[in-house]
Amino acid sequence: MAQHRALITGASGAIGASCARTLKKAGMDLVLCYHKGGDRAISLAEELGAEAFPMDVSDPRSVEEVFSVAGAVDVLVTAAGVSFDALLSDTDDTLWQKTFAVNCDGTFYCCRRAAPRMLRMGWGRIITVSSIWGMVGAANESAYAASKAAVIGLTRSLAKELGPGGVTVNCVAPGVIDTPMNARHSRETMEALADATPLGRIGTPEEVAAAVAYLASEEAGFVTGQVLSPNGGFVI
Repeated sequence: MAQHRALITGASGAIGASCARTLKKAGMDLVLCYHKGGDRAISLAEELGAEAFPMDVSDPRSVEEVFSVAGAVDVLVTAAGVSFDALLSDTDDTLWQKTFAVNCDGTFYCCRRAAPRMLRMGWGRIITVSSIWGMVGAANESAYAASKAAVIGLTRSLAKELGPGGVTVNCVAPGVIDTPMNARHSRETMEALADATPLGRIGTPEEVAAAVAYLASEEAGFVTGQVLSPNGGFVI
């Protein structure tokens, strides 16, 4: 089996870090990208024998700089993301644009830069990260939900475009996961979300990473344009 090289954005976050550990166990070389949490990302890179680079996914020049030195990347995981709670009336232009710049534009920039080499090699795996809120919407999170819905649309379009070249493009849309991003919610809110989940609990980053690892595997070669949602039944 060929040695694959995965570039993971948002590698300092809980889901990105879990993806890194899981893909390393699957035998992949890793390029870990981070914007904040550099100490965590560098420590993780040392743990896994990986390379780590600062990257602002919302800046195409930053994306280009990292890809130019990242080597033969044939697996891309776009785990970088931001989330804000805000009513529509409180969502100003800056908040809206920042959310889309990271969640949607950043995914686009990375896919655009990664795809040409994958097409030249005739093999590639692109795994985007959306959210259940991108599937069904979320009150008080219109910018986040809209940006994550855009990621799903981008994923499906790229699957059709890149499929003839041997590149699969799929999306993982997690449910309510135990991450620092969700730690801003109160204990009562998290308990209510767990109660609303048929499996009776919130998910773990490792469970999201397992979905990513499957889509990055050789075994998933006939799977493309799909949204795999580890959400405990919250959205059915």
